[in-house]
Amino acid sequence: MNRHILVNAFSCASPAHTWSGLWTHPDSSGPRYNTLAYWTEMARTCEEGLLDGVFIADALGVPDVFEGKPDAMLRSGSFCPSLDPMMLVPAMAAVTKHLGFGITGNTTYEMPYLLARRFSTLDHLTNGRIAWNVVSGVLDATARGVGLKQMAPHDERYAVADEYMDLVYGLWEGSWGDRAIVRDRVNKVYADPVHVRPVHHEGKYFRCDAIHMSEPSPQRTPLVFSAGASPAGLDFVGKHSECAFVAFGKRDFVRKQVQGIRERLVAHGRDPRDARVFVPATIIVGRTDAEAEEIVAECRRYSSIEGNLAGRATATGIDYSKYPLDQPVPNAKTNAGQGVSAGLTNAEKPLTLRDLGQFGPGRDLFLAGSASSVADQLVAWCEDTGVEGLNITRALEPLVLKNFCRLLVPELQARGAFKTSYAEGTLREKLFPGHGGRLAAPHPAVRHRQPA
Repeated sequence: MNRHILVNAFSCASPAHTWSGLWTHPDSSGPRYNTLAYWTEMARTCEEGLLDGVFIADALGVPDVFEGKPDAMLRSGSFCPSLDPMMLVPAMAAVTKHLGFGITGNTTYEMPYLLARRFSTLDHLTNGRIAWNVVSGVLDATARGVGLKQMAPHDERYAVADEYMDLVYGLWEGSWGDRAIVRDRVNKVYADPVHVRPVHHEGKYFRCDAIHMSEPSPQRTPLVFSAGASPAGLDFVGKHSECAFVAFGKRDFVRKQVQGIRERLVAHGRDPRDARVFVPATIIVGRTDAEAEEIVAECRRYSSIEGNLAGRATATGIDYSKYPLDQPVPNAKTNAGQGVSAGLTNAEKPLTLRDLGQFGPGRDLFLAGSASSVADQLVAWCEDTGVEGLNITRALEPLVLKNFCRLLVPELQARGAFKTSYAEGTLREKLFPGHGGRLAAPHPAVRHRQPA
């Protein structure tokens, strides 16, 4: 390959993630999700395997699309109960040196002034290893939890997110100049007021007249992740994102998504390679093909069909409980995310709801086998589609993650498809070598900076 494959361990701060129910396996570490040891052990494993980051998904509400109630999600332990991902980062950062941390933050419900300080804090404490997964929400349950009747319409949420970004860019990039911090012990001046200014923002959705509370962090603006399949979402990616998620499906479907992102980057005056493209992947590696298949069988045995369907219902906004299991996966335009539905509609082969609910191929890039066979398939798939990175979904942990790091990574390295050491610098510098630790023109954040 011409470029190393990027890899994040994809998880959430709950007993189970997108593969529901696997916490019930006797060897699963899932029930320990609410301990620091769970997260520090994961971080150490990831850094030993030279992974790029731990990416923690989040939902600000108990999912209740399936059957119109949260019961299936509660039973399966998927996304509920959950912890605040931001609180986990300092412990993981303390036991690692290079590993990045992707944290979900919601532009519909979180106040920008407060969120900006939290991300600045984490960027300081990690020495520049923070990424922000920008989401606008998919759950009416979240809206109700913060006192609203229902979630705002899909495209309006993206309009809110666009203005939100403009405001936080002002706080991160413009409130403190590059010469603001002097730390002059003799003259007793920590910060020069001449180079610190309030952000004056008066928009349709937000108002702010304040100085950012944190001094500039190593990256200032965290590395920006987002997903977007709709026209509004795709335009958001093209304008703001440095890393973008696409839905899995047929190879030509994935290729078209990658090309669509490149085109939107250009439309916003950016280079077509200014964003790295990621896809969700479930990768089961064994010492032999047979051993990998045994792990798949174990996962299928313990995974919850009900919980998996409830999780997909949350993502698509479609209540799959209303349909027979052996019916093809239904499609409908909803007020939730549109990328997952598009991926299921463009699956490699027609899927039934039973297929969608079982542990196995269909919804993610799904590879299982010996390290050699998986490496061959993975390299070929990435070269064919143009995808540059994987978010490897949590399955039976810690086994699956350890096997990926200890068995598959060396095979990929032997093919020149995976790094053999970490680059120095911030997370942005690691993912974009030679581009510096801060956002560069023509990214819209740059216009907020004070004159040098």
